[in-house]
Amino acid sequence: MGSVEHMPKDVMKEQGKRMFLAVCGAAIYAFGVNLFVVPAALYSGGLMGASQVIRTLLVRFFDLSLEGFDIAGLIYYAVNIPILILAMKNISKQFFIKTIICVTMQTVFLSLIPIPAQPLLPNDVLASSVIGGLICGYGMGLALRMGGSLGGTDIIGMLLIKWKKDISVGRVSLAVNAVLYTVCLFLFDVSTVIYSLIYAAVSSLAVDHGHSQNINVQVQIITKRDNRELEQEIFQKMNRGITRLDSTGAYTNEKSNILFILISKYEVAQLRQIVLKYDPQAFIVMNEGVTVVGHYLKKL
Repeated sequence: MGSVEHMPKDVMKEQGKRMFLAVCGAAIYAFGVNLFVVPAALYSGGLMGASQVIRTLLVRFFDLSLEGFDIAGLIYYAVNIPILILAMKNISKQFFIKTIICVTMQTVFLSLIPIPAQPLLPNDVLASSVIGGLICGYGMGLALRMGGSLGGTDIIGMLLIKWKKDISVGRVSLAVNAVLYTVCLFLFDVSTVIYSLIYAAVSSLAVDHGHSQNINVQVQIITKRDNRELEQEIFQKMNRGITRLDSTGAYTNEKSNILFILISKYEVAQLRQIVLKYDPQAFIVMNEGVTVVGHYLKKL
């Protein structure tokens, strides 16, 4: 990645804004968990849910008195660190940095936001699961839209995709939740599992409403500069192929190059940053949701 002094100011401003909003997503998620999920004795899906189950078992069998402090966030953070280290080579540098920051801030927020002694909706666990799911799902979706992640099954899914192509992040999340809620069925009462499932379903819908995993984006970059350094940085930093086409402006009759690239929605901001560093006047056309047949690397 180029040095900060070579980065256009508008790109720096945009990246700062995206990082701030990603952290806001972590704060919104922690808000939903601590105010609605934990007081209602519900369990999130994925690795956070597993961390909450471990916390409950530690409190139950070791009689820990936490006095309103939930160690599930710390457990979740500890589980994510080795996963992220293993994934370093398979995710972009920006995504890795943003995810580390988001997971860290999520843990801080989970530790600082006070947990009510009684549920905010004491007689309506269903409402708590729905509201908690909407808030947490929106927070996760916001972090993903800004090019980061709150960790967990997203990263595990990406690693497994490298091993076996027909595996998707959604399938990994579904498998983890199936195991998690089966364990919960033996440890807790049926109603807890049912309401936790409702929370997980609403949360997933809220995430999908604002963000979809691995949305394919077709990008065409029209530039008058024959800058091979731009192409090399895309190769090295993003591990994406490029098709270069020679073109001529119909009105100006000037020669230009068209770079044709397929990326995921996660990588749009990074690509834009690289292109504008070498050619601030480049014309960039993006088309989301394209169907790709053939060899194409899906990644976070």
